[in-house]
Amino acid sequence: MLFVMLVDDDLARTALLKQSLTNAGYKVIAHLSTTENLDVAVREMQPDIVIIDTDSPSRDTLENLCVMNETVPKPIVMFTHDGDIQKMREATKVGVSAYVVGNLASDSLMPVINAAIVRFEEVKLLRDELDQTRLKLAERKVLEKAKGLLMKEHSFDEDHAYAMLRSMAMTQSKRMVVLASEVIEAATKQL
Repeated sequence: MLFVMLVDDDLARTALLKQSLTNAGYKVIAHLSTTENLDVAVREMQPDIVIIDTDSPSRDTLENLCVMNETVPKPIVMFTHDGDIQKMREATKVGVSAYVVGNLASDSLMPVINAAIVRFEEVKLLRDELDQTRLKLAERKVLEKAKGLLMKEHSFDEDHAYAMLRSMAMTQSKRMVVLASEVIEAATKQL
């Protein structure tokens, strides 16, 4: 069973959506009338998915979704009546996994939610891979700089400088990037 947080300022519209979600086997754990402090509510209540029903996503809504996506990312489904392509782009950019224009039949609700969850997971995987790649690149730059300093200071070739860093890291039980940072810091202090 998935836990759902609803965000909608129209109580009549929310009642229909809540009933459709309940009938589909979801548990609505919260209903907010605004996206203000959405990140705090999501952190506290830990829904599996956030569903927003709005006539048109406002600038504040998009900014609040951006904050939520940066701090406690969750799949987001947005139901709206605004089919403007620019609004769709902006909503997707801040983390909306499914942007649905118009009314949705209750039998189509589960596939839309499932598609949003799958898309969210794929995007999260790509972001995690990108973060790992950036970290590895940053570490490689540190290692290259430390090797360069050792090569310059001791007239080592690249292989010898690398072997020295590796040997020192093993001897001191440190990761090579940590040792390389220390080498750079020590060289900086000598200047």
